[in-house]
This record gives sequence, structure tokens and C-alpha cells, in this order.
Amino acid sequence: MSEVIIEAHNLSKVYRKGSLEVPALRRVTFTVKRGEFVAIMGPSGSGKSTLLYLLGCLVRPTEGIYLLEGRDVTKLSARELARVRNRYVGFVFQAYHLLPSLSALRNVELPALYAGSDRGERRRRARALLERVGLGERLHHLPAELSGGEAQRVAIARALMNEPALILADEPTGNLDSATGNEIMALLAELSHEGRTVVLVTHDADLARRWADRVLRIFDGVLEEE
Repeated sequence: MSEVIIEAHNLSKVYRKGSLEVPALRRVTFTVKRGEFVAIMGPSGSGKSTLLYLLGCLVRPTEGIYLLEGRDVTKLSARELARVRNRYVGFVFQAYHLLPSLSALRNVELPALYAGSDRGERRRRARALLERVGLGERLHHLPAELSGGEAQRVAIARALMNEPALILADEPTGNLDSATGNEIMALLAELSHEGRTVVLVTHDADLARRWADRVLRIFDGVLEEE
């Protein structure tokens, strides 16, 4: 198994609206090692979220090559990309994206449900993950009954459900107070220390420098290392 999990070579992304072209990424090249905690920073509109969505196989590059676990995913079909996302990538978003009508336990189960896992096994694993993030007593609470920090912990448990090698976090502390945000960052750092790769988009420079192994900055779609 290679120690490099992400290889990006001259990635560019141009959004087109009619005759208008808006470049979001410009020939981005970098690698990320397995188990690294990398923070991506940049002003609003710099391309950092586009880069994260590209790494998560949610959008395709206009040009360039992206290797995830040594596999060129830029040429995969939409169905193949969905399988890659479900198997290799866990997402954590600022707005949590929990289904409001489902309990914490059922929300965490969803990735395994889509993967066709056995019901008993996915229920057991979802319980274990919620206990891991400190929510063993909140299994049956709906998202509206959880605090922001608790909802984000549910989202992290859900991201881990299929044991992905890569965790992508887009401003995961953006809706949280500083103390709760540090708890979430500590949890992500713990996952990195256990061997999972974490790529974090954040606007908080202090947060990035405190927790990440490396900080990448992006300006006008151009990536550079700090």
C-alpha cells in the first residue's frame, strides 16, 4: 500500500455559464500522505471548497489528473464515482447535513445502508461510533434535539461508517463556539493519529496551525504551501 493517498497533477476547474467562463482552480499540483492532517485556507471565492469537492469526487476537473489510492478517478463514470465516494471518502460539512426525520443512530447508518451492509452489523457499528464520539446516550435523539457540537459529532460518526481512508471536512467548526470547535478539531486530529487522512477547509488560521500537519493556501485558484 502506497504511503501517498492523494496525488493531484495540474488540476484545473472552470465553471461555464453560457458564454461566461469562471476559473476556480488553476493547475493545482500536490500530494497528501496517508495519515496526514492537511488544512486548506484561502479567502472566500478562492477555490478551496471546489478543491475539496474535487478531492471527494463530487465534481470533475476540467483538466488534469487526480489519483485517489493510486487510481485515476477523473475518467470514472458517475456510478463508479459514487462507489468510490461511498467506499473511500467520509464527508463532514459545516451545516451537518443530517436528515431531520431520522435519529442520530439512523443518520449514522446511512452510508452502510447505501453500501448494502447487513442491518444488524450496521446498527452495531453505528452504535459503537456514536459511543466513540461521546453520544452513547443520544442514539435516538433527532437532529433538532441535539446541540451544534453534538450534531457535528453525529456527522463525524456518519463519515466513519464505511471506514474510509480519507475524511474531508468543509468548515466543520464554522457554526460552533470556540470551545466546541476545539473539541471537534481534537476528534479529527485523533482520527489522523490513528492513520486516517484528514483534509480540512477552514478560514481560521490559528485553528489550522494548531491542529494540522501542513497548511496549504489557495488564492484565485492557485495553491501554495505555507
